[in-house]
Amino acid sequence: MGFLEQITPVVLTWNEAANLERTLARLAWARDLVVVDSGSTDATLEILRRHPRVRVFTRPFDDHARQWRFALAETGIATPWVLRLDADYLLSEALVAEIAALAPPEDLAAYRIAFTYCIGGRPLRANLYPPNTVLFRRGRATPWQDGHTERWRVEGPVARLKGRIQHDDRKPVSHWLAAQARYQAGERDKLLAAERAALDRADRLRLRHWIAPWAVFLWCLFGKGLILDGRAGLAYAYQRLLAETALALYLLEARGKPPP
Repeated sequence: MGFLEQITPVVLTWNEAANLERTLARLAWARDLVVVDSGSTDATLEILRRHPRVRVFTRPFDDHARQWRFALAETGIATPWVLRLDADYLLSEALVAEIAALAPPEDLAAYRIAFTYCIGGRPLRANLYPPNTVLFRRGRATPWQDGHTERWRVEGPVARLKGRIQHDDRKPVSHWLAAQARYQAGERDKLLAAERAALDRADRLRLRHWIAPWAVFLWCLFGKGLILDGRAGLAYAYQRLLAETALALYLLEARGKPPP
């Protein structure tokens, strides 16, 4: 097992019956596995009860950062390292083998891992997901809310791993659309609250709502080469188009309201 014995995987769930078994199967090496559920009403909790090594905690969801702070501070994690996952993240065999062989120096705080996006189980050649710090020393990473999701402040050096995580969400399109309605409201609030000079180039483009949706769609298809992935690549490009269109509608609504 090696370094794997020093890691506790932590998974956030909410109605993840379509994904959970596959994610847990890739974590068979874990002696202790923590799940923080937001109040699932599908078969998520029933699936978790079939896995005795999983410790389940329930906390009503308010935002991702607070959910992760609870997961790290209130669930009794005893290992020095934490692997933070969503329920649709699948660790590749190569990544598990790479992590098992690690011998991190004392000053190293975290590892950054890249993602492979999947549509219906088919891996895409590219995506817009940036690599992220999902494996870190307990106590050396702190989440903060940034728009619809959380980001992490890491205290110390961060290394990059070669293996990848598959993002493979098998929930229906209707669930994805409902989630985007919530997510893009958070992105609107972030963009409108920030000073323009503080935004990166991508977020400044998103404020140009008459350009951003189609620019992202064309960049996915041709800039990233997803047109070569057939229907799966087209589906991903449409996902990004719809997400940016939802944000554009929120921005138009917000700018059309008179000031209080």
